[in-house]
Amino acid sequence: MNEINQLQTLIDSSHKIVFFTGAGISTESNIPDFRSADGLYQQASKIPPETILSHTFFINNPDDFYRFYCKNMLYLDAKPNTAHKFIADLEAKGKCLGVITQNIDGLHQLAGSKHVCELHGSVYRNTCMICHKTHSIKDIINTESIPLCDCGGIIKPDVTLYEEALDEAVIDDALNLITSADLLLVCGTSLSVYPAAGFIRYFKGNSLVLLNKTTTPFDNQADLCIHDSLGNIFSQIKL
Repeated sequence: MNEINQLQTLIDSSHKIVFFTGAGISTESNIPDFRSADGLYQQASKIPPETILSHTFFINNPDDFYRFYCKNMLYLDAKPNTAHKFIADLEAKGKCLGVITQNIDGLHQLAGSKHVCELHGSVYRNTCMICHKTHSIKDIINTESIPLCDCGGIIKPDVTLYEEALDEAVIDDALNLITSADLLLVCGTSLSVYPAAGFIRYFKGNSLVLLNKTTTPFDNQADLCIHDSLGNIFSQIKL
């Protein structure tokens, strides 16, 4: 039995499927990832992206942060691809409990997924640091420099920056999904970013499947690994 047939059998026989997705699911929607050979972190820059995307840098240099953020982190014209739609369709059929994602692009929701656990937040949620009023993405992109609230406070994207902790409620939701799953499909992530990558250690279900273009540190623990594009994989699976 080839790998696609094995995956088909696992999906057909499972009823509590959970997806764990990373940047690799959105590259096929033309959103660059971070760590691949062509990723954001490989670009020549005077200041490393990891430094710019840190809490300290945001507080001390909000103008430079937003200049980088708006240029490199916002892809508002991106559309869901085959993989996003496959996950949403599987949930609509009652076989998928939800999706846990490291992405901040909102494409799972745009594809129709209802239960989306966003570990690192979303570019579509933004909050004033003083009065805590919520702001839309329009308040970010329609500002020439630093987005400010009516109260004068700086608006901060609800995305998890380096040096910041993940939201505890989101962590609880993610762990509840993983511990409830009978099949965990890890899609488009190198599983190198912690603490998120460590979450899959809580999976106690029947089968762990890793779908990624390259190998991951967890490949030897998986029941099935397929190294291919997600669009190519899911276009061959029948719902």
